[in-house]
Parts: sequence; C-alpha cells; structure tokens
Amino acid sequence: MMKLIGTATSPYTRKVRIALAEKRMECEFIVDSPNAENSAVSKFNPLGKIPVLVLDDEQTIFDSRVIVEYLDNASPGNRLIPEEKRPRIQVRRWEAIADGCTDAAVAIVMEKRRPAAQQSTEWISRQQGKIDRALQAMADDLAARSWCAGEFFSLADIAAGCCLGFLELRLPDVPWRRAHPNLTRLVEKLAQRQSFKDTVPA
Repeated sequence: MMKLIGTATSPYTRKVRIALAEKRMECEFIVDSPNAENSAVSKFNPLGKIPVLVLDDEQTIFDSRVIVEYLDNASPGNRLIPEEKRPRIQVRRWEAIADGCTDAAVAIVMEKRRPAAQQSTEWISRQQGKIDRALQAMADDLAARSWCAGEFFSLADIAAGCCLGFLELRLPDVPWRRAHPNLTRLVEKLAQRQSFKDTVPA
C-alpha cells in the first residue's frame, strides 16, 4: 500500500489527502513533521519537506503538485485535472495562485515564530501583500460561478479550499470572508464534502 508522509495541519499534505479521498485511493497516512527532532522526512525527500508519497516499490514522489498529478494519472476515473489543454491550464493556474498564497501565509507564520526583536515587519508586509492580491485574484476569477475552473469540482477547488482553510487556521485576522463573500460560499460548499470534513486541520 502507498504511504503518505506529512502532518494534519500542512495545507499541502491536506491537498494530497483530499485528492486521495476524491479518487478513492487507499493510502496509509504517516504523521511526521520535518521540524520534529527525530523526523525521518529527509530520508524520503532530500529537501526535507512534506508531503512525500511512498509508492509500493518504495519509490518516492514529493511536492504536492507532482503527487496529485501522479495520483490523477494513476487512477483515470474522477479526473481532478482535465485532459484538454485549455481547461487543464485553467486548473493549474488556480493551483499556482492558491499555493502561492499559501506559501506567503506559511512565510508569515514562520517569521512570527522568530523572537520579536528579530522579526522583519517589511518581510511580513511583503508576504501579506501577496496574500491580499492572490485573494482578490481568486475572488475575481471565481465571480458568481459554482466552481473555480469550469462547471465541475477539480484540483482548482481543492487547492483554493486548502489555502483558505490554512488562512483560517494560522492567520485568522486576515478578513477574507468579509472581503470576498464568494470565496466564503465556495469554502462553505467544500466543507460539505466528506474529503474536506475528514481532513480539517486540528
């Protein structure tokens, strides 16, 4: 059986866990944080980052984008990434902006864990600007549609949902719900899916 190494609070790990659930693929979830003293993550990923997917033959795949693409191709039913070129690029564009927004949020969280005297307000402000612009772009692109890209649930929705969930968990002061009611509607709809219910970060 495949194994997924990550943490319950990692938005990138959550993205893969949701993809696995939506694809109905069996996979053992192994909790391991790269920051833990006895972490084995670096043995599976030389970059020491999660998530890592360990295949049946012990081959490893890392980076959530690469893992999800592998899973989507390994089980062709219930596609999360469209095969047609233009819709595919739309979905990957959504994933890129959602992941980029998450990257900026992670950067702020890590900076704020440093001693107060060592924190850079300029760095935090720069990352916050990325978040604000990404949220506006996502809201503008979603507009009044039901799903992020096209007429169906896709990886775009998974990436956006994980991004917004992480903001809610780690940066609750960012007022994205009030500023972007259409993103709020999207998140509330995604929260009804079993894959999202089962992976709520805690």
